[in-house]
Amino acid sequence: MLDAAHRIRSGEDFRRVFKAGVRVRSEHLMAHCLRDTDDTHAARVGFIVSKAVGNAVVRNRTKRRLREIIRPRLGELGAGELFVLRALPHAADAEFAVLATEVEALLAKAHKKLEHRGRRA
Repeated sequence: MLDAAHRIRSGEDFRRVFKAGVRVRSEHLMAHCLRDTDDTHAARVGFIVSKAVGNAVVRNRTKRRLREIIRPRLGELGAGELFVLRALPHAADAEFAVLATEVEALLAKAHKKLEHRGRRA
């Protein structure tokens, strides 16, 4: 379980990330990332695992795996950053190492997109 300070819990925060953030995708995951103007809070992460992934047991296992993958990478997220990981339907069948590699790549791609967006603004 992630600390409460590092979890996105409000629907409003999820909506802001989807509307104003950047989106990147890999084979098993999709990520949305937003650098919040309010950087007084710690980096926060949210997870979305829909019924398309599988039954409740499979969805919860997938969420647990994603939490364990993101926990050591929280330091890569800046203060005030919001990061949402969405599991695509075949994520439940993926190996842990494959998911870990994809999360690492998604973090890098999202930060690159955010930097590019910041330069244009």
